[in-house]
Amino acid sequence: MSGRKNSGKASPCLLILISVGCFFATYNFLTMVGHARSRDGPRKLLGDGSSAASFAAGSDPSKRFHVALTATDALYSQWQSRIMYYWYKEMRNRPDSDMGGFTRILHSGKPDGLMDEIPTLVVDPLPEGADRGYIVLNRPWAFVQWLKKSNIKEDYVLMAEPDHIFVRPLPNLARGDEPAAFPFFYIKPTENEKILRKFFPEEKGPVSKIDPIGNSPVIIKKAQLEKIAPTWMNISLNMKDDAETDKAFGWVLEMYAYAVASALHGVHHNLRKDFMIQPPWDLKSEGSFIIHYTYGCDYTLKGELTYGKIGEWRFDKRSYLRSPPPRNLTLPPPGVPESVGQSPGGGGLFLETCIHRRFPPRLRVAANGAAASSRARAPAGYYILLQSKEQGPYPPARITIR
Repeated sequence: MSGRKNSGKASPCLLILISVGCFFATYNFLTMVGHARSRDGPRKLLGDGSSAASFAAGSDPSKRFHVALTATDALYSQWQSRIMYYWYKEMRNRPDSDMGGFTRILHSGKPDGLMDEIPTLVVDPLPEGADRGYIVLNRPWAFVQWLKKSNIKEDYVLMAEPDHIFVRPLPNLARGDEPAAFPFFYIKPTENEKILRKFFPEEKGPVSKIDPIGNSPVIIKKAQLEKIAPTWMNISLNMKDDAETDKAFGWVLEMYAYAVASALHGVHHNLRKDFMIQPPWDLKSEGSFIIHYTYGCDYTLKGELTYGKIGEWRFDKRSYLRSPPPRNLTLPPPGVPESVGQSPGGGGLFLETCIHRRFPPRLRVAANGAAASSRARAPAGYYILLQSKEQGPYPPARITIR
């Protein structure tokens, strides 16, 4: 009888072992959940793409801006986007930062291999052939879509590009309704008055009202951008359709289009030269917030610039169209400017610190081609009319969805 009674009961040792096992299983599960949530916010696949960022102590919520990065699914764009996003995360929580959430606006029409790594919203590209090989013509169209689909908390937006590196915490440089922008030396409205009058009529005033800027980097109120973006889109397409304008403006056409669109809406920008630097022309990074590495950097082994001629040492992002820069990237020779490589203390900002030492260790190149496109296709012959409430004299453009 005693044997039967004992067989129906668990021994005290077994109960203790089961309890301990349950405790560790629960602890490990909660730790994994907490760790996953502590990463860069929830993973967004086809949502609004906003990252749930924490903010620097003392940051004024009314001044925070959302970082909006336009990009494609090309490997060339991906490795730049990863570096850019890395430095955004490094700077967003530091003192003096007003950086809020982050969205990569992917205008390739389908998800790519970075969806789990970078907060992303997939939007449609222009219809096939509409950009005529000028890929940045998709940028204003991407912003039009993002502004309609997104639900960001910030009142301001920073329009950024993949080849931007944050080297200091970025405060909100805008002054209320006056956005902040970087002045480009090659955007010269007064020297192109004849062409610009096609898009900026005389009744709008002198062409000097057009700021010498592009759309990036710009910190602007979201409400202002919602009005400007459709006009920016329309003017970009119509400038591309005009042979004289296309020839005159070339690769900066979309930048002129943003400048004109802003002026048509009566928006003047606060021009900030300290917004960013562009090596190799800018020699020092002190006091600046962004490094824009759009130009090739060519030097002799003595540190002498040989721009226009391939140097004995060079870094040009276009050398890495099909693969990211290697982790053992050769550092520049002594004598190059601090903005390019070696600072007097031995820690240059651009190459040595921002790319060479901090390049993410893994780049997934899978394009996830099996993933279904998020775009809901419109019927053939359907037109999207890009208009804003303050369209002004400029006619809306038509985009045909085939």
